[in-house]
Amino acid sequence: MTTALDCDRAPTRWTQIGFYATSIIFNICLIAQLLTVGVAHFNNPSWWNIHVWLVRGYGGLSLVLLGWAFIAPFSRRIRYFSASLPVLLGLQIASIHLKNPLHLEVLHLLVGFTLLYVSSSLVHATSRTVSPTTPSINQIWEIDTMQDAIFSPFFAMVFL
Repeated sequence: MTTALDCDRAPTRWTQIGFYATSIIFNICLIAQLLTVGVAHFNNPSWWNIHVWLVRGYGGLSLVLLGWAFIAPFSRRIRYFSASLPVLLGLQIASIHLKNPLHLEVLHLLVGFTLLYVSSSLVHATSRTVSPTTPSINQIWEIDTMQDAIFSPFFAMVFL
């Protein structure tokens, strides 16, 4: 007799890789949106339509990432980053419509850069979860400098 506990679920690694790929796509869309607003502001105002189209196109990915983060086995940090994406997107959309004498529409820029920071942090944290054994550039540099220290003639002269 087979019970629900005996059945294997989808491989955890593939769900994490899928989440990682989706977070990268979300981050690339944010970068593209940042670039299009720059082109729209400084060069060609018709790029504003692409800027608006991008947020309407990828905004749903934040909800997908939120749900996925709580279904797959991820750390609290990744879950917090994923939960903050839809909140920040909501603030981003609300802040563009703020029209008052205090000029609170500047919050749109600040929330946008916070959104980019959180999204990039999510990609970074997820990459460490998906491939924790890949050495970082700092670890590689430390290994190289240790080997240089061990095999250098100066090191030999000091300790011999």
